[in-house]
Amino acid sequence: MKQSDWPLPKNETVQAYAPGDALRDELKRELSLQASQKIDIPLIIGGREVRTGNLRPVRMPHSHREILAEFHLAGARELKAAADAALKAKGDWEAMAWSDRAEIFLKAAHLISGPYRARLNASTMLGQSKNAYQAEIDAACELADFLRFNAYFYQEILKRQPLSTDGVHNQTDYRPLEGFVLAITPFNFTAIAGNLPACPAMLGNTVVWKPSDTQMHSAYVTYQIFKEAGLPDGVINLVAADGPLTSQVLVTHPDLAGIHFTGSTPTFQHIFKTVSENISKYKTYPRLVGETGGKDFIFAHPSADRAALKTAIVRGSFEYQGQKCSAASRAYLPHSIFNEIKSGLIEDVRSIAMGDVRDFRNFMNAVIDEKSFDRLSEYLAWAKSNPDCQILVGGGADKTAGFYVEPTIILTTDPKARTMCEELFGPVMTIFAYDDRETETAARLCESTSPYALTGAVFAQDRKEVEVLSKLFRQAAGNFYINDKPTGAVVGQQPFGGGRASGTNDKAGSELNLLRWLSPRTIKETYQPPTDYRYPFMSQE
Repeated sequence: MKQSDWPLPKNETVQAYAPGDALRDELKRELSLQASQKIDIPLIIGGREVRTGNLRPVRMPHSHREILAEFHLAGARELKAAADAALKAKGDWEAMAWSDRAEIFLKAAHLISGPYRARLNASTMLGQSKNAYQAEIDAACELADFLRFNAYFYQEILKRQPLSTDGVHNQTDYRPLEGFVLAITPFNFTAIAGNLPACPAMLGNTVVWKPSDTQMHSAYVTYQIFKEAGLPDGVINLVAADGPLTSQVLVTHPDLAGIHFTGSTPTFQHIFKTVSENISKYKTYPRLVGETGGKDFIFAHPSADRAALKTAIVRGSFEYQGQKCSAASRAYLPHSIFNEIKSGLIEDVRSIAMGDVRDFRNFMNAVIDEKSFDRLSEYLAWAKSNPDCQILVGGGADKTAGFYVEPTIILTTDPKARTMCEELFGPVMTIFAYDDRETETAARLCESTSPYALTGAVFAQDRKEVEVLSKLFRQAAGNFYINDKPTGAVVGQQPFGGGRASGTNDKAGSELNLLRWLSPRTIKETYQPPTDYRYPFMSQE
């Protein structure tokens, strides 16, 4: 296929895994297989497997006595070696035809959506405690979408060339960055974890990839897929490491070209600070691309569709245990609507089944680890003791077998309560009921309460109010939803990212993100250059 022939991709079809489906049976077999094994995950540096003997376990969050894997932790020597390997591989990788680089990741997308589908989904389910549907839309579909759409966006960027005139040919050379890219990736999405190193790599950059400890199992599977697709040694180097050491060795490295980051706001702010303190050391100004926290909202106007609003609160707050960057965790509802949907909302939440991912009847599973469990438990204890808060449903937590936190809805009379302002990253929704006559006041309160600006949703049937609220919330959410939950962005349809304390808003899932990993060079070729410095205006009268 010629390099300019790739059509606009179609999003990967989400499979249902309903009873009787062959894919469901295959996935269940893979879950049993992976649960019965304990694998050893090495560092991958320059294509070599490196074992330090400094091991950490990968536990199933929903059954924390079961160990899926042990992974080797990098020290300063291994981190430096990973950067050296990336720099060594860069010349040959950058020189490869761009279409050949893209073909590697297109093949990876084929493997992900085909023969590796069950393996990657099962790894995500067991290691990150996702149910089958949440793993499917993440690990299989979104990661394949990222790779396919990135190749298409790359092709379209390269077509974009400047004007030329008679006797002058102008070109834009879209170069990869100079140095290596550091990809620091989160636990909650296998797709994000795979895209953050793969996107810069497709464009000719070489990468050191540091996944989250709690995502190492599916990260390793993802790396193996890239290798089977033909990725050369050293292009992506997989290292597990502690954050402070990573910052000390790699964030301060003179050849650091950029950081592709998804994680917490405090961590990204620390990275920014470290880069600024070392700015004179770098060969080039590092690109910093970050998607961080959120305090995502649902705002309802009195004209809102009640049933749609209720479903959006349940799905938006409690899918994947509220551990999506986009998950709803605060809602502003008119008294009239709240009174109408209260009993139905409580009934829906009480009906949610929670348990092991291997039981497909469960809508919810466990939060990621004990640290998250303990933090969420502290918030629940605070809400129970606060006179301004009432727990309408849920509020329980139990870590005997797994890190289970009940889906919880808190009603508060204080719009500045902790759970209305602070990012919880768990299955806790706080509702503030406002006077129906004070919609604009409540909306302005919602807009100004949080330092974040990632996602938000408004519900209104009155189109004029939709327009008013959309304008009012223009800076409050990088991904804004009208009559829908604030989660579920799809590659190529809703490019994802937010501003304020939520990140640099570089929109993964669009060409905007790719442009951050390219350094354009303008080339002017003059066919018949002048041979005399004098201009005509200088001639004597």
